[in-house]
Amino acid sequence: MALINTLRNKMGKVVVFLISFAIVAFILADFASNQSGLFGNDNQIGEIAGENVDLKEFQSLVQQREAEYSIQYNRQPSDRDRPLLRNQAWQLLINKYAFQKQYDEVGSEVTSDEVWDMIQGKNQDPNVANFFTNPETGEFDRQLFLNFYQNIDQQPAMYQNYWAILKQNLRPGRERVKFENLIIKTNYITDAEAEMEYHAQNDVAEIKYLYVPYYAISDSAVNVSDSDLQDYYNKNKEKYKSEHTRSLKYVTFPIVPSAEDSAFVKEDMLKLKEEFKASKNDSLFAGTSTDGDTFFGSYHSGILPQELQANEGNLTIGDVRGPYLTNDGYVLYKVSDVYQDTVSYAKASHILIKGDDDEAKQKAQDLLNELKGGANFATLARENSEDGSASRGGDLGWFESGRMVPEFEEAVFSANEAGLINHLVKTKYGYHIIKVDEAKTNQAYKIARIDRSVIASDDTRNAAFSKADIFANEVSDLSSFDASAEEKGLRVTPANQLGPNDSRIGVLGEAREIVQWLFRDASKGDVSKVFELDEDYVVAVMTAETEEGYKDLADVKTEITAEVKKQKKGDQIIQKLSGLSGNLDEKASSFGEDANVYSTSNLKLSSNSIPNVGFDPVAVGKAFALNNGETSEPLKVENGVLIVTMQNKTVAPEIADYSSYKAQIEQRNQSRTAFNIGEAIKEDADIEDYRYKFY
Repeated sequence: MALINTLRNKMGKVVVFLISFAIVAFILADFASNQSGLFGNDNQIGEIAGENVDLKEFQSLVQQREAEYSIQYNRQPSDRDRPLLRNQAWQLLINKYAFQKQYDEVGSEVTSDEVWDMIQGKNQDPNVANFFTNPETGEFDRQLFLNFYQNIDQQPAMYQNYWAILKQNLRPGRERVKFENLIIKTNYITDAEAEMEYHAQNDVAEIKYLYVPYYAISDSAVNVSDSDLQDYYNKNKEKYKSEHTRSLKYVTFPIVPSAEDSAFVKEDMLKLKEEFKASKNDSLFAGTSTDGDTFFGSYHSGILPQELQANEGNLTIGDVRGPYLTNDGYVLYKVSDVYQDTVSYAKASHILIKGDDDEAKQKAQDLLNELKGGANFATLARENSEDGSASRGGDLGWFESGRMVPEFEEAVFSANEAGLINHLVKTKYGYHIIKVDEAKTNQAYKIARIDRSVIASDDTRNAAFSKADIFANEVSDLSSFDASAEEKGLRVTPANQLGPNDSRIGVLGEAREIVQWLFRDASKGDVSKVFELDEDYVVAVMTAETEEGYKDLADVKTEITAEVKKQKKGDQIIQKLSGLSGNLDEKASSFGEDANVYSTSNLKLSSNSIPNVGFDPVAVGKAFALNNGETSEPLKVENGVLIVTMQNKTVAPEIADYSSYKAQIEQRNQSRTAFNIGEAIKEDADIEDYRYKFY
């Protein structure tokens, strides 16, 4: 019976599932019934592997994900959570229509016995184990599970629903693993590959190299023709694949509280101040009156609110101070109690000289003598202290008794007044020179706090909306949008290459409604209505669209121009270097100040980067291809031109067993292969995603 009660306690939160299930179902049903008015009779939300995906099917999966979320976190999903849950529902549809076809083709299936194994066998699913965990032992309780399962028909409907969802989710995950293993397990790492990995990690090269960055040649020194750009584009076209994206520009009309809004809140706080003074339960009054999260707490001198620190000596029980202006509004404080705490507090600075020998002691004593002679404590601490407080001039801030090592604490808390302690204090860390900034105090306060935010009034919001609305009605296309914005001194901000399911736009943050307009309603040059965000009214104009496929050369011209310039600069640098004689140092001197010679004695093939050159696996590979004493020809690398001399290459000795390196490659390949399998199936499924029409 105790186990059944435990289960019921664990399942209590499933009540949330029923509530969320009913609410979401009601909303979605209402939404679906109105779709025809918005989009005609088109309820297709996508196409996956040749199958049309119906909106109702997607909504059902979203509803399921939201219900599971409510059960897991014991709360309804927020607006910020819902896009993630919708993405999860979409992935389930991809699994159903794209992945399942692949499973069927190869005959991969998950049997009922395997599902049962995931429920209570050796390969138990963690979600099942967690749900039937005995809180007394922290282990899966098989008897608890059997009691529930054998009486499933007698369990409340909400329990049965949750169990059905949990069980339903077991099979798809196992199907994916089995299918991937059919491919992953065919990978075989040879002994030769393992040996190569060993040498990549352990062979060491000592090289000297001359490096000239491309910026050594000015942009004006290279000419880039249209044919150069076209030729580069044709050779590197795969770099410029694109998803379906659209771009826009927008202007904002900030919703900023006015001086009148601030004055209104201040006046309200002045009235509240009198009620605060008369309150008998300060914590309760503050908690029910504040807009903030912190409304009552204990403080000592060092952590009093800044507004109260200046007048700490005059604080008495019942004092109400403020209203004080804050970043967000106004604040009132009430002193509910003044008392002597059992814990002492002090504020100090120190200079630490590490070590316990005579040399460390003498250095510390010399510094103490300088301070007694009038030297600046913070300056000496920054220059000499051997701990992290040096950057703060030795300041340790306020701390309570019991926090520091005994010798240090005794010195600070026995001081009756602020000032330099005139002797060294030795601890296990070394010798300390201590300055007491604030002497020990046990004075403490209980403070109640009321915060009120200054928010924009309806009049303020209406004024901002009116400006936005006038602007939106004055402009009709991209040209007039830019012209009017310039005339009114409005900042135009671009937001490029937005995807149909994006929900955030740059600094605007969450702006799903604008993205939905961009893809569902807008054409190039169309100006939006006024959108209302949390802190701004926004008017946008669609500027461009890129269809799925390859970007046009015109769209990537700037990017390609930079790459072509790099290649041409590299040719010029190589030509100049090839005409120079001598060793690397002599060539660098002849080339000019932009050429530098470096060396490294610990280059490994697996590092993929060279100091001062940066990440460049190709450059590392070419360096390792050199024999001892050999110098390369000038090489165009990622960010410049490189000449490498191999001074010494140490090849790691053979070992008897390379199995650990084979295991490393296998693990790396497995994670990579699993990802690539998924991407290949998605690409083959030719997925069309129309969710932006509905969400």
